[in-house]
Amino acid sequence: MSKDNDNDKDKDEGESSSTAIATNAALANVQSTERVKEFLAKAKDEFQVKYDKPSQNTAKFEDFECIRTIGKGSFGRVMLVKHISNGNFYAMKILEKQKVLNYRQIEHTLHEKRILQAISFPFIVNLDYHFKDSTYLYMVLEFIPGGNMFSYLRKVGRFSEQHTRFYAAQIVLTLEYLHYLGIIYRGLKPEDLLIDTDGYLKVADFGFAKKITDRTWTLCGMPEYLAPEIILSKGYNKAADWWALGILVYEMSAGYPPFFADQPIQIYEKIVSGKIRFPSHFSSDLKDLLRNLLQIDVKKRYGTLENGVDDIQIHRWFSATDWNAIYQRQVEAPFVPKIKEPGDASNFNEYEEEPRKKILKFNAAFN
Repeated sequence: MSKDNDNDKDKDEGESSSTAIATNAALANVQSTERVKEFLAKAKDEFQVKYDKPSQNTAKFEDFECIRTIGKGSFGRVMLVKHISNGNFYAMKILEKQKVLNYRQIEHTLHEKRILQAISFPFIVNLDYHFKDSTYLYMVLEFIPGGNMFSYLRKVGRFSEQHTRFYAAQIVLTLEYLHYLGIIYRGLKPEDLLIDTDGYLKVADFGFAKKITDRTWTLCGMPEYLAPEIILSKGYNKAADWWALGILVYEMSAGYPPFFADQPIQIYEKIVSGKIRFPSHFSSDLKDLLRNLLQIDVKKRYGTLENGVDDIQIHRWFSATDWNAIYQRQVEAPFVPKIKEPGDASNFNEYEEEPRKKILKFNAAFN
């Protein structure tokens, strides 16, 4: 056989091998896509059953020992508690009914409890118990001891793109899950992203989450994270969450959000202008992804086009991301918080505690 024939044979074999690899990769991608579709369909069925028939009181205050406050909000506080029977630690969200009523947040609070008790996803906190009395509403969530992303980000300044990508991938999967269930999140921000013992994220606050079929009009969320269509009162849908993802990715990579000012009205003006400046250290791929997420025109925004979330997941910036490995929590986290022991709350800020008498009144409300 001639040398030319040998070369042709090697070339043919090489091309055949490349074709086979490409075919196998495409087949694996199709199979993976089908598995995702099957998972989401099953998850939606399970969610709908629990959402349509929400569980009632599943515990009582006397079941828990209060340890200390780990968070405060407009309507109440979050306390680290220990279940007296099983010894597990939890984050108990205690909301004052009167304050919820005064701030006209009844609907949001009911949505939060109803949604949390019906969903289940690796990157969302579990609602383990919930109950109420004449004065308070209680939601007992799994305790995530690593603290929140906001505190960690402020400590280190900014994340590398690899670090940002690790967190962003988890949020993309979480939003894909929620949107498939018909839920718009509306509350994305670093303060509500907790870091668990393995360095993975847990979305913690569902106060603005809502099940929708088309559009909604309520102005809610952190000013820096609001999509332009929310500000302009045009009515908005799940596309607003993809805008918020763009803001989060920018803030993680830069150390500050793309739109900020002293007053909310000034922030809103910058957002609707659509003018974005990128730091010099942003890669071209990152800037391209952000331009497509922070797209003023909802019809052109990534996540809402014909390919849906696929446009984000196959983007060049995510080219090295193994989405299944992220979901399975098999990727080594770039940062793992220091946890001394179960119930260690050292990664949370300290707050002034309620007077002991007021805490004891929580018990008395049941008697």
